[in-house]
Amino acid sequence: MPVLEHAYAIARARKARVVLPEQDDARVQAAAETLAQRGLAEPVWLSSAQPPETYVDVVLKAKPKLSLEDAMGLLTREPMMRAAAMVAKGEVDAMVAGAATATSRVIRSAIYTVGMAPGVSRASSFFLLKFPDGRYFVFADCAVNLNPDAQALAAIAKASATSGAALLGDARVALLSYSTLDSGAGPSVEVVREAMALLEGQGLHIAGPCQADAALNPLIASRKGIHTGGNANVLIFPSLDAGNIAYKLCQELAGAQAIGPFLQGFAKPICDLSRGASAQDIVDSTAVTIAMAAA
Repeated sequence: MPVLEHAYAIARARKARVVLPEQDDARVQAAAETLAQRGLAEPVWLSSAQPPETYVDVVLKAKPKLSLEDAMGLLTREPMMRAAAMVAKGEVDAMVAGAATATSRVIRSAIYTVGMAPGVSRASSFFLLKFPDGRYFVFADCAVNLNPDAQALAAIAKASATSGAALLGDARVALLSYSTLDSGAGPSVEVVREAMALLEGQGLHIAGPCQADAALNPLIASRKGIHTGGNANVLIFPSLDAGNIAYKLCQELAGAQAIGPFLQGFAKPICDLSRGASAQDIVDSTAVTIAMAAA
């Protein structure tokens, strides 16, 4: 079953409650109506949130160095913080936001409420790319980490492999570079090589450093010495520049649909939307968020 259709089936079965804090946005309103009509989720508006003091304990648990006054101030001033706190409290199953809010604010609200998943120290993101020929790919990180070092890149790859497995059935990961194996040199290539070393022995199907053609074309991969490569469906980019440019080029030149970005590494589901998202993108992102949480 295609990825989106499978996500829809899971969403219909789960009937999750999803808070949509940007309730004044016409796209969000239209998406909420579709989600409810198609039985994909129960949309919850921020007006359903309890008073700010109800969530102070959530913020103080995630950020114990904050004062009570500061925690209350954040919850009072920032609607996004209250919406994320609803997720932390278990009042809803997920938050989908970002259509009219900067990614940094969505991430901050998640850090200050639901916190990071066990063993995870860094948030990252990915887009699910759907191409006209029916293929799906995970692209990471295209929205959060500017210039990840080796440890950060390894963490992004590991989180993206988990996301890829949940959505695509299996995750074949490629750490992209302008060099394949030892064909080139430079600071960014060294970062990718170090990340590969950190990922050894972790049971991942992973290749790198590799150029994009070697990641996607088995014949080219073999010619360049990557005998298990050429069939990647999870592409890890060496910088935010590379990832963001790549997914937008795929949109504009290849007609790909970019769904997301989805945040990775948090203890509970938080989805960050592109501010260019359509109502249908919001519906798709919500279904995928629910499906990942159920995996």
